[in-house]
Amino acid sequence: MLTHRARRRLRLTVRVALVLAGTSLSFPTAEPAQSRASTGNSAPNGLVVVIADKPKQNKLDLQPLNNPYVSGVALQIRWSDIESTQGNPDWSKMDQLFAAAESSKKWVQLLIFPGFFSPPWALEGVKTEKFPIQYGPGNGTLETLPLPWNEVYLKRWFAFAKQLSERYGKSPAFRVIAADGPTSVSAEFTLPSSPEDVRKWIGLGYTPRKYLAAWQKVFQTFAAIFPNQYVSLSVGAGLNINDGGKIAPREGQRTRQEAIEQGIGLLGRRFVLQNSDLHAGPDQHPVTELVIGYSGRVITGLQMRCPAERCSQAMGAEGNPPLALRKSIDRGMTPNSAGVRVHYLEIYEPDVLADEMQSVLQYAASLFK
Repeated sequence: MLTHRARRRLRLTVRVALVLAGTSLSFPTAEPAQSRASTGNSAPNGLVVVIADKPKQNKLDLQPLNNPYVSGVALQIRWSDIESTQGNPDWSKMDQLFAAAESSKKWVQLLIFPGFFSPPWALEGVKTEKFPIQYGPGNGTLETLPLPWNEVYLKRWFAFAKQLSERYGKSPAFRVIAADGPTSVSAEFTLPSSPEDVRKWIGLGYTPRKYLAAWQKVFQTFAAIFPNQYVSLSVGAGLNINDGGKIAPREGQRTRQEAIEQGIGLLGRRFVLQNSDLHAGPDQHPVTELVIGYSGRVITGLQMRCPAERCSQAMGAEGNPPLALRKSIDRGMTPNSAGVRVHYLEIYEPDVLADEMQSVLQYAASLFK
């Protein structure tokens, strides 16, 4: 008789087979990660400063890399701000980042945003739709989004990723690349999901099968072109639409779980599971607990919801940024039922630079030793 775990794996295998059989996507595939040469890089660990590219500035602000409590740096940057012209990327800011990271002995995670922030040339001949940006800068602004499973769009995204790997793939600082492409506003596993958005997705032919097929290709392609890096998946939730094109309340959770299993199956120990909504406020998101629960099974990490210096109420202590950050750190570093903590915490630049935060950062860094 099959055990519960065996039955679950069998169901997943069948579902993935149906995903691949039911899609027209065709990209070069990679060997399973377990059969490939392992990365020489150690696992991502410690405190990470999140810095965001400011397109109107010629240089990145890399001062946070001098902080002694920080082990890594995560750069948020839009694809359109790197490769505005096809095949002619501007690597100047990335060059600055890697030079500073290598000299300061910090490791790098790249969070490059396609989706809403794809360059116009990458959307030529691609099926797109207008959706409002669902969070972050520009929240509520109506923008053009490529359909996540569109073959032309994904091939162009993968071509850019290959150029990225050719330039920085052998850097000793380059530790993690975010898996994305079938995304929208960031590198997170999210799509616009208001009731109106869901109805629009149904009209566009969204199914979990199509969406998972696109993610399968992302994992396969990134496993192949980034052999020296860990690959992170920042999970939110999928859409509550089933393969019959009907609204189904728990379908988004099932879709997310299958994407996680795909990533683990294809990347093995190079798979990183992340959530980017850590805070100590009252509106807790269960996905944070999901990621913490995976610690010890895969590499795990959490990113703060926002800088406590700017949103202390949302972070858990209105008017007291250091306490808000400390409470959020304590929540993120709570051991799971196996007694294991997450491998890294990502903290935004304003909190890393603030003088009043240094004792909090020192405390957080001590938790990783």
